[in-house]
Order: sequence, then structure tokens, then C-alpha cells
Amino acid sequence: MPDALLIAERLVRRFARDTNLLVAGRTIDVIGTDDVADELRALLPRLGARIGEGAVVFAPGAAAEILLDGAPLPQRVSADQRIDFAGSHMPVSRGIAESLHVAGTVRGIRIGIAMVLEPKTAQLALQLRDAGADVAVYAHPDEIDPEVAAALRARGIPVDGDPALSGSAEREAAIGFLRRGHDLLLDDGAHLIRLAHEEGLLAGLRGAAEETTSGLTPLRRMAAEGVLRIPVIAVNDAPMKTAFDNRYGTGQSCVFAVADVLDAAGLSLRDQPAVVVGYGPVGEGLAAHLRALGATVSVTETDPVRALRAAHDGYETGRLRTLAPGALVVSATGAPHTIDAETLRAARVVAVAGGVPGEVDIDIAGLHPVELSGAALPHLERAGDGALLMARGGCVNLAAAEGNPIEIMDLSFAVQLSAVAQLLGTPLPAGVHPFPAEADEAVARAALVARDESLDVRSDAQLRAQDDWRSPRYREATA
Repeated sequence: MPDALLIAERLVRRFARDTNLLVAGRTIDVIGTDDVADELRALLPRLGARIGEGAVVFAPGAAAEILLDGAPLPQRVSADQRIDFAGSHMPVSRGIAESLHVAGTVRGIRIGIAMVLEPKTAQLALQLRDAGADVAVYAHPDEIDPEVAAALRARGIPVDGDPALSGSAEREAAIGFLRRGHDLLLDDGAHLIRLAHEEGLLAGLRGAAEETTSGLTPLRRMAAEGVLRIPVIAVNDAPMKTAFDNRYGTGQSCVFAVADVLDAAGLSLRDQPAVVVGYGPVGEGLAAHLRALGATVSVTETDPVRALRAAHDGYETGRLRTLAPGALVVSATGAPHTIDAETLRAARVVAVAGGVPGEVDIDIAGLHPVELSGAALPHLERAGDGALLMARGGCVNLAAAEGNPIEIMDLSFAVQLSAVAQLLGTPLPAGVHPFPAEADEAVARAALVARDESLDVRSDAQLRAQDDWRSPRYREATA
């Protein structure tokens, strides 16, 4: 019989898996006085939730152990159900899309979306379409949910991409998408932006928005070399994207996916050594969620400031060669060749969060299935005689889960929609441009309202003091 802590953890992971909703920042009610209820009350705050009366209720041992809005968790079987459920939990992006519609900002504008295609991305496409844009979607073969793609096509939005494509066929599909002609590109990894430059398919392209750190790095290199020909908004650098999508979204979705895969194999995170490779916002989120589920976490970093931050957050730091043997190693760098053959031989388990092609140096031919009771375990293979490898070195939360939680992508896509408004407003020169601070604040304010959270205000005295540059220490006393 599983112990109370494991039962509690499985309930939390089931909630996240069955709804694709976020735990952090949510108020959750726990009903009961048994050991499982007590473990839930201890675990949920470690994951960023608050205990109290909320829309989500955990009632361990009841007929319906998890309730949402007073009812058992809704059915999300079909792609249409998953798309519509996502839409019902994306109020911030929906509000910004409605403002674009009212202002006529995107009416007739051709917008190409090149991102992981799952229910939240489908909602972004639908929101832009409903705001008046002419929308088309492209997804890479390993980043497309075929059922969601079919549902989106049925709703009138063309989708390019197929899981069966590879090599030159994948490239031709991406080129075909670019040849549709777009005014704006919303990209993830800058793959389509770069391909448009390589193939000379920039005619009519007014600008782009880039979602990821791994995409902005080459774009900034292109700008420095004078070969970037369009303006690009750095969506990834917006605090409302990075602080939430990378830390809370990727942290929860990837660690829970890793835990689900290991649980199916009879393994647990608790008390196991885990190494997070890279301590940017994604690494911070991974480390925090791994620690919350009971892993003994260490961090390896090449950046001295980030390494020092990891140490001050209570993690052991060191070289990957030293930390990897026998550990769960999770790469959070978004850089090729992070996990080399030596690490694959030494580690117990290897997974990738986020990820770029080639982040793990793997020999596909050397992978073989991992079986339990005669059946191959999903998303898990043995790399030669070395580590267990998840999702063949691809992004584990896409292969073994449904991507980042809905409320997190609501914030990220709100930033994307705001970036569209920036690109269509005052003309920008070619180059990488920051997302405006005032637009980021507007997204944050809308999110606070949607979550029924309060925001304090400065007093008149604070505002007066703020506007007076003179030092109060040396100001003359007044009678």
C-alpha cells in the first residue's frame, strides 16, 4: 500500500495531468483529517499553493477525490474539449485579443504562428482569428498534437506540419508555410525567422515576436552581424513571460511529467539525487519543484552569478561530471551538447526541460525499450548500458504531458498578443527590441484582476517624496 505522502503527491499530479492547470498561486481546499489530507496540506504550499476555500478541492478517499468548481473534473477527451477548456481558463489573453478586435488592430493582418501545437496554442490562433487576423499555424513534427491540428483545421485555420515528416520533407513543409505570406511571425525558437532569412522569404514580413531564450540568442547574433532584416520583439525577456512561463510553468509541467514517467516504472523522486543543469529561470523552477517532491537537488552552472544564486538557494553546486553518477539529470540550458555521452553513461535517468535539437548527444540506434511486466514503458528507453532516457532527449513535458499549464500560457500569450500590437504600431527598425515595460505591467494588472488578487497603492506622501530629488537627510528644517 503506498504511503500517505505518495498518495498525496499522486493526487496533486493527477489534478495537473487531468486539467493542465497550475498549482502555484492557487487556493486549494483540503477536506479530511487523515494522513493523506495532512500530507496534502504540507505538500501544496511547497508547490506554491495556498490552503483555504477555493475552486479546487481535494477530498482524499471520497468518491470524487478532486473537485473543480464544485463538480468532478471535467471530461477532456476530445481535442475540441481540450481546446475549449483551455479557452475557459485564459481570461488575460482573451481580454487583450478582444481589445485588438475593438481597435481593429489586426483586421486583415496575416499572422503566422510557429509554435508547439497543443490546446493553448490553438486558443491563441482562435483569439487572433476572432480579432480579425488571417491566421495560419505551423508546428514541427515532434511538437504537434495531430488531434488538435485536425480540430483547428475544422474550425477554419490552416495548419502546416505533420508528425511523420523529417529531414528535407520537414524543411519543405516549413518553407511552404513561409510561402503562404505573413505580415507577422510569432515564433518559438526562431526557427522560422531564421529560415525566412536563409531562404530569402522576407517579402512582406513586417516583424516577428520570439518566445524563447534559445531563439533570442541567435537572433541577437544575427543583429550584431547586421543580417537580421526585420524587427523582433523579445517576448521571452518580458517579466510576465519569463518569471511565470519559465519558472512556474516549465517547473511544474516538466517535474510532474518526470515524476509520472518514473512512477510508471516503479521509481520515485523522493530522497533521490537530482541534478539541474543550468540555473536560469527554468532551472530555478525545476529545482524548486524537485525539492518540493522530496528529491535531493544539486545544480551545475557555467555562469558564476547563477551558480552563486543556486548556492544561496540552498543547493549544492559542482561539475556535472561529479554530480551526474547515479542521479536524475535534468537539462535546463536550451543549448546543444549539454548532456554528452559520458553523462549518459553515468547518470541514472536523463530528461530535458524545454530543449533544443541535440541537447542530448544520443545514438538513436543504441536506445532500447524499458519493460515492466513484459510491456514497454512509455517515454522511457535505455541509452546503451547507461541511463534511462526520457522522450528520446526531447522536451519531457510535451512528450509525456500537455505542455505548460493553461494559466501560465495565458500570460505568455497575453504578452505575444501585446507584442503584435507593438509591431503594428510605431514602425520599428530591424533588430531585437524589448517588450515595453508599460505593456508588461498592463498584462500583470489584468492577471491580478482575473485572479481576484489585490494591489496596493502608494500614498500621497510617498508620491510627493518620490518626485523630490533632494536628499531628505540634509534638507533644512522648517519651522
